[in-house]
Amino acid sequence: MFASLESLLDSHQVGQLAWQCAQSAGAFLRDGRPIDLNIETKSSGSDLVSEMDRGAEALIVDLISASRTNDSILGEEGSNRIGSSGVRWIIDPLDGTTNYLFGIPLWGVSIGVEIDGVVQVGVIAIPETNKSYVGIAGVGSFCVSGESLTELKVRRGGQLNNALLSTGFGYSPIRRALQAEVVASVLPQIADIRRSGCAVVDLCWLASGFTDGYFEVGLNPWDYAAGALIVSLAGGRVEAPIDGDLGKLLISSNPEIYDELEQVLMAAGAHDLLIKESQIL
Repeated sequence: MFASLESLLDSHQVGQLAWQCAQSAGAFLRDGRPIDLNIETKSSGSDLVSEMDRGAEALIVDLISASRTNDSILGEEGSNRIGSSGVRWIIDPLDGTTNYLFGIPLWGVSIGVEIDGVVQVGVIAIPETNKSYVGIAGVGSFCVSGESLTELKVRRGGQLNNALLSTGFGYSPIRRALQAEVVASVLPQIADIRRSGCAVVDLCWLASGFTDGYFEVGLNPWDYAAGALIVSLAGGRVEAPIDGDLGKLLISSNPEIYDELEQVLMAAGAHDLLIKESQIL
């Protein structure tokens, strides 16, 4: 067990910078949130994007660029730089945008650092809960609350019928309707379900042992890069989409229920959801 956050972050060459990026962007979003946000529409009326989102990504990119000029960067708000170092920063400057805009405290900043194609460092800041989450390959995953550093472990054991799951919904009305059908099929076979409205929160809940599993379709790499690593290092099992494969379902849970959960989701049509959506459109 690490004696301090500093020693944990120093265990990887980019640990300190990843932490700085997440904390700086989180403080920018928390402390600089204007009363009247300039809200835009993205792909639908429900996909709300603020100037704060873009500002947080610019801040993160500037921090990375100041010391690591040869690294690649992939960001939700359009940052896409190809570098030569073999290191790629995968950035979600504000996950849970709708929560943020409505004043719900479940939103976060996610920084994943991929080296030679494998995510090795993940930092998630959830500023309004005063908690952050750190995962470092070969070391473990931890919750940071003030000066407290707690190693994360998924809740082990149990069966699917007494499992608490979480999920998320897309912005498209058609996709949400199809996702609701999946949930209606799954719900009678589990204990209950939760919906935080933020993928990084869902993954941190799983890693913390608050829930037993999380699933969602249509996620991008920045939604899960850091969180999937944190869950895996906490002893969970995660099957995530590869870059560009938005049709694949992300499934994560403790190892004991994973296979049964996957079977239930397949029977409910979760794997084919985006195919059904394209046929309707």
